[in-house]
Amino acid sequence: MAAASAGDGSDEVSGSGSFDVAAVRALYPALADGHAYLDGAAGTQVPESVIEAIAVAYRGGIGNLGGAFAASGRSVAIVAEARAAVADLVGGVPEGVVFGPSATALAYRIAEALSRSWTAGDDIVVSRLDHDSNVRPWIQAAGRAGVTVQWAEPDLVTGELPAAQYAELIGPRTRLVAVTAASNAIGTRPDVAAIAALTHAPGALCYVDGVHATPHVPADVAALGADFYATSAYKWSGPHVAAAVAAPELLETVWPDKLAPSSNAVPWRFERGTLPFADLAGVTAAVDHLAGLAPGAAAGGSRRERVLASMTAVEAYESALFARLLDGLAGLDRVILYGKAARRAPTAFFDVAGTSPRAVAERLAARGVNVWDGDNYAYELCTALGLEPDGAVRAGLVHYNDAADVDRLLDGLAEIAR
Repeated sequence: MAAASAGDGSDEVSGSGSFDVAAVRALYPALADGHAYLDGAAGTQVPESVIEAIAVAYRGGIGNLGGAFAASGRSVAIVAEARAAVADLVGGVPEGVVFGPSATALAYRIAEALSRSWTAGDDIVVSRLDHDSNVRPWIQAAGRAGVTVQWAEPDLVTGELPAAQYAELIGPRTRLVAVTAASNAIGTRPDVAAIAALTHAPGALCYVDGVHATPHVPADVAALGADFYATSAYKWSGPHVAAAVAAPELLETVWPDKLAPSSNAVPWRFERGTLPFADLAGVTAAVDHLAGLAPGAAAGGSRRERVLASMTAVEAYESALFARLLDGLAGLDRVILYGKAARRAPTAFFDVAGTSPRAVAERLAARGVNVWDGDNYAYELCTALGLEPDGAVRAGLVHYNDAADVDRLLDGLAEIAR
């Protein structure tokens, strides 16, 4: 399959294997409504295979865990399969996959547990680049423990988060560094591996928010140096389930609040209440979907190998499509783009001078183009940029978007920016 140029209107891109966006789009029933879904940074649509996996779980009968009957056993198998799938997606092990309702809920849960060992004189490091779910839980836990909060600052012109500053921020009493693998607003992908290396030097833990990175690039918790890695399935074509991935040995040292009769075992003791079994069947299907996006790239390989090959192809495809978007935005005089990091997820955060972000979003929606407006929970970044309370407009590409989606956005913005 020949690679297409960014400007010829083709929807084919070759990566480390073939990627046929027309075939991918056909797997998503929601796309039949004709809208340009450029809101994937807030949550993706789901393919038929995920919808069917959830329906099959319900149709087949499921029960709570620990029962002596077959429906309970089916739920046990669904959970095990979902842990294995997430481990294959991000490079962890199934025994270290903790499920929760959202990345925010998991961050709060882990912050509460970790902070019990923090004492006055300790410090933590957070970043103004991050989604607030990787900021506020740590700040609030630090406040209760009397722990100092240090801030890593992004360059507001380039959008970069310089790793070198962490050498000054991290000291012998640093207990945790929280950093994003990709900004959900401006897309910046910091050098997490370098930050994690600095974090580990005094024995601190690195909590990596991988929610925005996982849908766009091959994820590898070991290569990143992440002690904890958070990801949300609904950002990569799955249901509304999140996971925090860590080494089981690390989880063994952490004790969250839990009910007396619930399991003390890892990872179960981190999972409060009954898991959403049918949705977990959808999680497995979503990982299998991602693993099949470039089937020729690693034919016959393990699911982990197929995931890496497919996500490499996704990254190449999205990069070419994002270049088309950025070129188009650069040609619109009244469009102000925030951030221009060298490495970034395919997410554009911008304003149209003289028109509020909400008005831009409304006018695009009337043309069948879905984008977000507001701070998108990148509260600290938007505050630093002077964009609160209105934020800006966000258009985020995912693997089912095509050149026609981008061109419809650019045409709509050209009309607004006249």
